[in-house]
Amino acid sequence: MKERQYQEKQAQNLEPQEDGTLIEGRNAVLEAFRAGKTVDRLYVLEGCKDGPVMSILREARKQDTLVQFVSRERLEQLTGGKHHQGVAAQTAAWQYASVEEMLKKAEEKGEPPFLFLLDGIEDPHNLGAIIRTANLAGAHGVIIPKRRAAGLTATVARASAGALHFTPVAKVTNLVSVMEELKQKGMWFVCADMDGESMYRLNLKGSIGLVIGNEGEGVGRLVKEACDMTASIPMKGDIDSLNASVAAGVLAYEIVRQRLFP
Repeated sequence: MKERQYQEKQAQNLEPQEDGTLIEGRNAVLEAFRAGKTVDRLYVLEGCKDGPVMSILREARKQDTLVQFVSRERLEQLTGGKHHQGVAAQTAAWQYASVEEMLKKAEEKGEPPFLFLLDGIEDPHNLGAIIRTANLAGAHGVIIPKRRAAGLTATVARASAGALHFTPVAKVTNLVSVMEELKQKGMWFVCADMDGESMYRLNLKGSIGLVIGNEGEGVGRLVKEACDMTASIPMKGDIDSLNASVAAGVLAYEIVRQRLFP
């Protein structure tokens, strides 16, 4: 059942993404933003809105960083009691790529682009497993949103079994906008949906983006509307859904089958 409503909505968890770098203190956080580091999440003490903090919040908005206002007790817990001055930032543990780099990779291989687009995957183990599948299926990259989704942590790298070293991952502000831009370049998009057409009846050849939704809610409405096709996986068991990473693997290999045996 939608992965048990994703463990009581893990997205509300305020724990920092493990194994990334947690930066404490106003100057350190501001310098991280100005140096162009990718900040996955900014923690700010509730009610703290003085000049330096507002400067940090402006930088966070420029990067579209997820901001969470937390209690003093919570911020102390997150930072291990370090001198945080009311702010802490979680930076990515891995370097992000660009969508253009993925398309260039496909071009260099002489292959039609094959991309994974993940609409709000929150579990780092799921994200790592999907990146592993993307690599083995020959995909040219994985695209994730900046908000309400797991970022690239060491946990993700471990779960990918090394695939993160070879598979570019881009982090974008708006999946729908990226999809519309890629459509102009000839890409089609198929999303996983229980009410969709059987994947065996769909033409999944050519330049294609495979869209996988959130563990609890599935693919969001706007992203689904931007897709050209919806694909369902035939199921004969007593439960009604697959784990997000497993569904990604099943659909990805139907795409592989069609690309290998057109």
